[in-house]
Amino acid sequence: MNALEFEFRSEALLALPSGALFWPNEDLLVVSDLHFGKSARAARFGGAQLPPYETTETLNRLVSDVENTNARRVVCLGDSFDATPMQHALPGQDLQVLTALQAGREWIWIEGNHDPGPVALGGTHMKRLVVGPLHFLHIAQAVPLPGEVSGHYHPKAAIRLRGRTLTRPCFLFDATRLMLPAYGTFTGGLFCHDTSLRRLMAPTAQAILTGPRPCKIPMPGLAPLS
Repeated sequence: MNALEFEFRSEALLALPSGALFWPNEDLLVVSDLHFGKSARAARFGGAQLPPYETTETLNRLVSDVENTNARRVVCLGDSFDATPMQHALPGQDLQVLTALQAGREWIWIEGNHDPGPVALGGTHMKRLVVGPLHFLHIAQAVPLPGEVSGHYHPKAAIRLRGRTLTRPCFLFDATRLMLPAYGTFTGGLFCHDTSLRRLMAPTAQAILTGPRPCKIPMPGLAPLS
């Protein structure tokens, strides 16, 4: 499997090129910030016009990750829908794909700030989930829970490579918390050097860049805050 293995809270985890996280010992796949229905919501409320296939593209990547890992459990870390009403607006074909993907698996929707209400598409809706030493929730806490795994901030990193600047969504982790990149297409992101992320992560934090070959680097922008 094309993935980068790393250790968090004494557990061996895999960062996948897509931005998904796989925990082999628990057969558990984690994705964050799918933002299904983003383009439909933008069109309905006068936002930026986005290509209409973003949900289908996100679902296709999710199908691939579920099949490649053979995950028994899937955890969606919040903001799975760009707004609560979008759960009722998925195109029929996308709904069929999602329903088939859930079949025979434990599927858990963690509530996010974009989708706080109950999810009507099967699976279990929870505020947070604890599995062994890891705590899964949507937004990182000011005082982190031990083994906190979250999303929400859509972290990304800019690096210089052969004279070019490349931007990649990324995982961030230190000894206490792990933050996932946004999984959804056209979700955007927050650079690692942003004050919000620098205040949350320890000076020893590392980033794992997504892309064809995930790679681990020191978290960019971790200069001390004044």
